Amino acid sequence: MKFIQSVIFVMVLANILPAAQPGVYGNNGVVVAHTQQACDAGIEILQAGGNAVDAAVAVSYALAVSHPQAGNIGGGGFMLIQMADGQSVAIDFREMAPGNATRDMFLDDSGKVVPGKSVKGGLAVGVPGTVAGLQLALDKYGSLSRQKVMKPAIRIAQRGFEIPYHLAYSFGWLNQSAAGFDETRRIFCRNGELYMPGDLFKQPDLAKTLKLIQKHGNVGFYSGEVAEALVKSNLKYGGKISLKDLENYKPVIRKPVTGNYRGFEILSMPPPSSGGIALISMLNMLEPMRFDSIGWHSAQHIQLLAEVEKRAYADRSVWLADPDYFDIPQEKLLSKAYAYYRMADYDSLTITPSDSIYPLNDKDLAKIQVLGHESEETTHFSVVDRWGNAVSMTTTLNWSFGSYVTVEGFGFLLNNEMDDFSSKPGEPNSFGLIGNDANAIEPGKRMLSSMTPTIVMKDGKVLVVLGAPGGSTIITTVLQVISNLVDFGMPLQDAVNAPRFHHQWQPDMIQFGPRAISKDTANLLQQMGYQLSERSAYGEVNAISRDRVFGGWVGAPDYRITSHGKAY
Repeated sequence: MKFIQSVIFVMVLANILPAAQPGVYGNNGVVVAHTQQACDAGIEILQAGGNAVDAAVAVSYALAVSHPQAGNIGGGGFMLIQMADGQSVAIDFREMAPGNATRDMFLDDSGKVVPGKSVKGGLAVGVPGTVAGLQLALDKYGSLSRQKVMKPAIRIAQRGFEIPYHLAYSFGWLNQSAAGFDETRRIFCRNGELYMPGDLFKQPDLAKTLKLIQKHGNVGFYSGEVAEALVKSNLKYGGKISLKDLENYKPVIRKPVTGNYRGFEILSMPPPSSGGIALISMLNMLEPMRFDSIGWHSAQHIQLLAEVEKRAYADRSVWLADPDYFDIPQEKLLSKAYAYYRMADYDSLTITPSDSIYPLNDKDLAKIQVLGHESEETTHFSVVDRWGNAVSMTTTLNWSFGSYVTVEGFGFLLNNEMDDFSSKPGEPNSFGLIGNDANAIEPGKRMLSSMTPTIVMKDGKVLVVLGAPGGSTIITTVLQVISNLVDFGMPLQDAVNAPRFHHQWQPDMIQFGPRAISKDTANLLQQMGYQLSERSAYGEVNAISRDRVFGGWVGAPDYRITSHGKAY
C-alpha cells in the first residue's frame, strides 16, 4: 500500500473555531430540518419542557404535513438516539414486504423486470413503519405525551401554510406524473388547477388522520378506519397489503454500529440500513492516510476518497441486508484490520478499476449483480436539547411522493419502498451465494437502505449530529462532512456547504456536484483513467455541533437545498 507521504494531521473537533456566522445558535437546543414549520414544531416542544426525542416526534409529524415529497406517515425510516445518561439506541421503523409478497413479483412471464412496476402504484408499497416507530421512541425515551407532541402538526394541517416555490414546482410535475391517481391529484394538485407559490395549503383529511393517531396511538393507524382505507386504496392500485400486515408491523430497537475515527466515536445506523457499516468501513480505510499535505478536493484527495468509496460499495452490494433474514459479517466489515487489508492494493498514483474490486475482496464474487437505483427523495433532521440528548433521524417515502397512491379520505401518501429490494437477483456463484439474494423480496422482510443518521462523540459527549437524504449518495455525503470537519478543520457550516462528489463502485464513475471539481483537477483525474460525470447538488445535510466558544449548539442547515434551522 502506498500511503500519502506526510505527517498525520488531525484537527481535534473540540478545538475547531466556529464559522464567523453560524447558521443558527442556541444555548438550550437546536432543530435543523427541511421546512421551517418542522423546525418551529420541534422548538415549540423543547420550550414546553420536552426532550430531543419528544421534539423529534413533533418534527417528524410536522414534516408529514409540510414536506409531502418525503415527510410521511405512510413510509418509514431510522432514528438514532444518544441520551445524556449514556444510552445509545437505534430505532428501525423501516417498511416491510407484505405477507403476500413474492420474490418475482416485479418480473414478467419471461423473467424480465417490468419497468415501473416497483415504483408506481399499489404493488410498490411496503407496510408503513413511521407511526409505530415514533410511538416506540416516545414511549421509551420521550417525556411528553403523544397528545402534546402532535399538536403542532395537526395545527399546521388544519390552518395550512404558504406553499414555497420549490413545493409548488413539485406539485406541478406531480400533476403530470400522477395521472390516474385521482386522490393524489385532488389533494396536491387541486385536480389540475395548480397551486402557485404563496398559496395557502390546508390538509383537512390529513388533520383527521393525525387526530386519530393522537387519540388512539398505533391503534388509530394500524387498525380501524385508517387501516381499512389504506388497504382499500392499496388494493385499488394492485397492491398486496392486508389488515393482518398492518396489525403485525413492529418497529425494532437495535444496537447502533460504532467505530472510532482519529479519537472520535462514530455512532450510526445498523442493518437493514447499509449506511452505518459502510460509513465506518470507509473511515477505517481513511484513518491510516495522511492529510496535512493534501489540498482539499485536489486530484490526490478525490482519488483517495473515490478508491475508498469503491471498496465499501462493493462490499455493500452483497453483504448487507435485513439482519433478521441474512447473516451479515458485521464484525469483519467494521474491523480496522479488514480495512487495512481492503486497501492493500491501493496506489495513490493510479486508478483501481471497479471490475477488479470484488465484494469482500473475493474474485469469485466478480459477476454478482449489484443493487439497482435507490431514490434520492428522503429527508433528514437533527435535534439536540438543553440536557445534551440528541436525535439523528432519516425518513422517507422512497421516491418523491412515493407510489403516488394517497389513502382516500385520509390525506396521506404511501411509499414505494418495495423498489429498494432486488427485483431480480443474479445467478449463484461457485459458493452457491446468489448475487443480491441477501436483499431479495421475502414476506415480512425489510428492504436494504442507505440512510445514515449519525452522531459523533468525544469522551462520552455529543459533538456532532448529522445525516442526509440522497439515496446511494447518503453514505458518501456523511463521510465527506465528517472528513471536512476532522481532516480539514472546517467549521460545521462550511463542512455542510462544501460541494461533494461520489463513487459507488458501479458504475465506475466519479459523480460530482457543482463546483466540486475544478477543470485542472478534472484533467488530472481523467489522465489517471477516471470517468467523471457532473450532476446537480445532492445530499441535503442537516447538522448540529457543540459550540466551543459559548458552550451551546450550532445548527448548520444545507441552505443550497432550502433547509432551515431554529434554536432557543
